Amino acid sequence: MELTTDIFFTLEHQQPQNWNNLEDYFRNLGYEFSSDPPPRQFVGGFGNLNFLILLDGERYVLRRPPLGPLPPGANDMGREFRVTSRLWKNFPLAPKAILFCDDEAILGSTFLVMQYRPGAVIHKELPDFLHDKTWQLSEMVIDVLASFQAVDPNSVGLGDLGKPEGFLQRAVKGWIKRFHVAAKDVYPDHNYPIATKILIDWLVKQPVPYTKPTLLHNDFKLNNIVLNTDDYITPIALLDWDMCTRGDPLFDFATLLSYWVEPSDPPALNVVGQMPTSATPGWMNRQQISEYYAKVSKLDLSNIHYYRVLTAFKHCVIFMQIYARFCRGTTTDPRIAELGPALDCLFEFTHDLMRGEYFWILRLTIPNNWNKISWFQTDFIKNIIIATSEIVNF
Repeated sequence: MELTTDIFFTLEHQQPQNWNNLEDYFRNLGYEFSSDPPPRQFVGGFGNLNFLILLDGERYVLRRPPLGPLPPGANDMGREFRVTSRLWKNFPLAPKAILFCDDEAILGSTFLVMQYRPGAVIHKELPDFLHDKTWQLSEMVIDVLASFQAVDPNSVGLGDLGKPEGFLQRAVKGWIKRFHVAAKDVYPDHNYPIATKILIDWLVKQPVPYTKPTLLHNDFKLNNIVLNTDDYITPIALLDWDMCTRGDPLFDFATLLSYWVEPSDPPALNVVGQMPTSATPGWMNRQQISEYYAKVSKLDLSNIHYYRVLTAFKHCVIFMQIYARFCRGTTTDPRIAELGPALDCLFEFTHDLMRGEYFWILRLTIPNNWNKISWFQTDFIKNIIIATSEIVNF
């Protein structure tokens, strides 16, 4: 099985670009670039388009938004350039961006050019030779997240990025708004799953927790990490920075949990899941990964249920937005076509999360040696018992 990022669409399935315009643009900037043969588009991801290009004989990645209307706040190449032209100084896993173009006449959208770091990317399947490294990979993912969240935004010139105050309140409003925008294409007859209405009402009414702000990646998951092919567990890059901001770090962690599928989860999660955590043994489960994150980040996870529901709803809406492009006819990617039948199940799963199902802490058994369990488990059990006493029969 191929693992490297050097996997490309066939030429007939690439999103066409005006490479002649790009050649003229680079020539005027003093770069040597040839449009013949045309750059190749990387496979991987449903959102931004990534192409391998040669500038002055060196390999770079050209990155641009997908075709068609864009969801509010998403696919922001200007934001990504601002972040990746600075973050690499104190977070070496962020590839350095070297150029940003806001002239949409060149390719029909803004775009940026960034370092290319060849390596391995793990998607939905894990090769046999890595089956004995799943625990190490689990730890690696959390170590990358914790090290990124430890970066002082002021140290890399990002101290004024975003608006961390009120981040979660805006996230709730923003993802509900994005739901309604995408629903115009996905559910044109307003025949929304009943679970969506219940979830939106719950999110609007819940008290919002607070954690000291850090830098946020906003789509942190395994397939955005590029691995060294010498051992496949050493990270060499973290990609996909177009939604980076400052806000609540538990939002990033809970986003990761939304992708961390387990074997007992509904099959629909594996349709959209981009991590192989349910298909191969040895990975940490969501309970173990939460305990490890609490240990290395030193953060209080006692309100994780709120973050879990919010980011699972976000997860649903992201795939709604992607499927909406298929409904509008701006993409024919067969992978995106498969998302449609899974959407209702994703919302039902998130509704079940809201009600306390599939949430690992509810499956914990309280041991006799209560005084010897971790502070993390103790706080969680106490809070969940209080919060769900009318729902769960302990």
